[in-house]
Amino acid sequence: MLCTMSAFPALALPDPNDPYVYMEEIEGARAMDFARAENDRSLPLLQNDPRYSKLYADALAIATAKDRIPGMGFAGDGSLRNYWQDAEHVRGVWRSTDLDSYRTGKPGWKTILDLDALAKTEGKNWVWKGAACLAPDDRICLISLSDGGKDAVEVREFDTATGQFVKDGFFLPQGKHRFTWVDVDTLAVATEWAKGEVTTSGYPYIVKLVKRGQPLAAATEVFRGKAEDGGYGVSPIGLRDADGKLQALIAFRPLDTFNAEHHLLGNAGAMKLPFPLKSSIQGLIDGQVLLTLEQDWATHGEKSGDLLALDLQKLKIDPANTHPTLVLRPSQSQAIEQVATTRNRLVVALYDNVKGGILSFSHGPKGWISTKLALPKDASVGIASTSDRDDKLLLGVASFLMPSTQVLADAASGTTETLRTLPARFDASNHLVEQHWATSKDGTKVPYFVVRPKDMKPDGSAPTLLYAYGGFQVSQTPGYAASVGKLWLERGGVYVIANIRGGGEFGPRWHEAGLKLNRMRVYDDFFAVSEDLIARKITSPAKLGIMGGSNGGLLMGVALTLRPELYKAIVVQVPLFDMIGYTHIGAGASWVGEYGDPADPEERKVIDTYSPYQLLAKGKPYPKVFLETSTKDDRVHPAHARKAAARLKALGYDYLYYENIDGGHAAAANLNETAKRQALEYTYLTQQLMD
Repeated sequence: MLCTMSAFPALALPDPNDPYVYMEEIEGARAMDFARAENDRSLPLLQNDPRYSKLYADALAIATAKDRIPGMGFAGDGSLRNYWQDAEHVRGVWRSTDLDSYRTGKPGWKTILDLDALAKTEGKNWVWKGAACLAPDDRICLISLSDGGKDAVEVREFDTATGQFVKDGFFLPQGKHRFTWVDVDTLAVATEWAKGEVTTSGYPYIVKLVKRGQPLAAATEVFRGKAEDGGYGVSPIGLRDADGKLQALIAFRPLDTFNAEHHLLGNAGAMKLPFPLKSSIQGLIDGQVLLTLEQDWATHGEKSGDLLALDLQKLKIDPANTHPTLVLRPSQSQAIEQVATTRNRLVVALYDNVKGGILSFSHGPKGWISTKLALPKDASVGIASTSDRDDKLLLGVASFLMPSTQVLADAASGTTETLRTLPARFDASNHLVEQHWATSKDGTKVPYFVVRPKDMKPDGSAPTLLYAYGGFQVSQTPGYAASVGKLWLERGGVYVIANIRGGGEFGPRWHEAGLKLNRMRVYDDFFAVSEDLIARKITSPAKLGIMGGSNGGLLMGVALTLRPELYKAIVVQVPLFDMIGYTHIGAGASWVGEYGDPADPEERKVIDTYSPYQLLAKGKPYPKVFLETSTKDDRVHPAHARKAAARLKALGYDYLYYENIDGGHAAAANLNETAKRQALEYTYLTQQLMD
């Protein structure tokens, strides 16, 4: 989903000639009446299908299965923590155990916080948004709670030892906060300190220090950006050593979607660090600040995609003359997907032609020396958690047909231990995975994965679902999609993931190739993959369906309006759609660095060529599209999907629409809602592609 942000456009206002501008009032009576009426019309067409109940039951069984692999994280007190949802804990329970107990397969869990019980007691639709705990022991934490799944959260201090919220502890009322611990009695917080004191996108730009027992109004300002800043707002970053001691407090100030400054905060004020504007701090180890580049750093001869290290003490004394050391430079086929640290090691998830591995680096007199962990090939490898107490790390390993595996590794010794393997959720014995390459309009080779039955005949008759995202440097890597397998593959479908430009599969260059004036390359890549599937006779336009969400929902809208003849089904999830007006809708102004500014004549020319809302027209061979959104989505905003549906209706097209009244940008606030959404989607796909 949309994850980063952008250069501030001129102040954008709703189009007075847009007959559906009222849809932009997120919970306006007229807009909500439209949404409810559309739900009442569309849902029976799917839920009354005799196949829906089985699809829902299968989706719910997968979503709430108690033999799922818990997403574990190391805590500073030596425990393992996990946030868990199932049929009895629909909203979820935060709990802990120890490694020895977890190894037994039947761990003894200690409940830290039961969100279902809390929601019932307080009469709230609480959705868990995470916990930020104070090192080194992680006893006290800042819990973020969302009303219905919004990005905006309420923040409360919680004591994990007592299992209680701290009386008169730190508290932030609902808002889009950015915060970090300074010490047990101090927070660094960016928030809307006074009404309207936010950027045009609605994010904070002022950082203050909040002392324990002090009202927010008495907080001390330590950094100020500008209301014109883009991105998700200023964020304080705390760099801590392995013992949990704060070594540096940094203000991360986005100027636009992808350009940002880093300012070192201290007693003498804020000192701007000489990092490239397109760079990201990844952590601190052995006194070295880890930095990845999304652009060349010509001053030092470093390249976009590099992982660098800089001495923190030297940065504090003489930042202009602190030279970086190259840790890793990926090849053209590689990309750094994740960077993390244990107590003594730097670990990197490195992908090569969209297949993952883990490198472990030591730092010493001979510089940075790496070893590769022994893990399955042709799979995705993700770093789930690392320990500051030792060199242990938890990894998730998966491929399309191999159930996900949870691996405990030691970054120093290189040893690995399988902790959990997910039980198979679907019968994959008759399937295989292939990687193909399509040629885009400009000659670029674009990879994509196909998961298909072994005995599939290449006659174009296979019902095929193609998924893609194509934005914000988000990679689409192989993964065990249990619901896709059960609800689609097992029933004879083919599943395809396209690694189109705009993503991060080949590092920053792959993303940058599809920005702003070059946006059509993203869509050309997608159409090239679609055409390649048809040319290989894997499928045909009568059997090809596509799905995408958020930025991927925009991709779906572009496919609908520019190449409708290629597709029989299109699932448009929580989309952007009105790209001429997007900068004034929701957090849209934040994404100008990705798409361009409609107020800029040159960029507007490009946006005009693909903005789906404006391009919807009569007499086109549009397939019956399925639009989905959420009332509580305060990031992309439901107006995009609502307006698309209203225009399709006015033009006389057949379509389906579902607006979840809760759920936020994920379009589901709990596991039941997730299962419902999936069942609706695959009922629709079955009707369009399998009937």
